Order: sequence, then C-alpha cells, then structure tokens
Amino acid sequence: MEKIKIRGLPRIAGTLLCCWGAIVSVKALYDLFIGEPEANLYSPRKWQFVTQQQWLRYGGFELTYGFCCLALGWLLWRYSRFLPEFIERPKREAELRLFD
Repeated sequence: MEKIKIRGLPRIAGTLLCCWGAIVSVKALYDLFIGEPEANLYSPRKWQFVTQQQWLRYGGFELTYGFCCLALGWLLWRYSRFLPEFIERPKREAELRLFD
C-alpha cells in the first residue's frame, strides 16, 4: 500500500494565490494613492502620455485582480477542509522498464 497526500495540493495552491494576491493588492493601493506612471518622469508635462483616468483604471484593474487572487486562495483553503489528508491505494508497478 502507498499513501498519497490529497489535502496538500489545494493548500499549496491557495497559499501561493494568497501571497500573490497580497503583493498585487499592496502594489495596486500604492499605484492608486501614491504612485504615478514612469512616463511622468520623462515627459515635459505631467499626465501627458498616460492620463490620470487611464492610470486609475489600471490601478482599479490591478486591485480587482489582487482581490480575486486572495479570494480564490481563501476558497481553496476552505475547500481543502473537506478533503482527506491521505488516501491509501495498492502500489502499482511501473509499466516502463528501461534496459530490459
């Protein structure tokens, strides 16, 4: 018999999604309230190449994406509660045999 971990896969995916969502959300909040596009540093007038409305739309999309990643990661963690920790099944022989 062999043991196969079942609960770990959605927990790993949920953790990665939560971490990524937190990073993206923090950056989005920075972009929305403090940051500005790099184009403002190189243009003669501020908001000439990228308008402030476009920048806020981009920040809103980024914030929505970060919150969706956080929500999906949280849902995976909640879903993993219903899965068994391990399952046991009979060990199978490998069908591929090298050098025979």
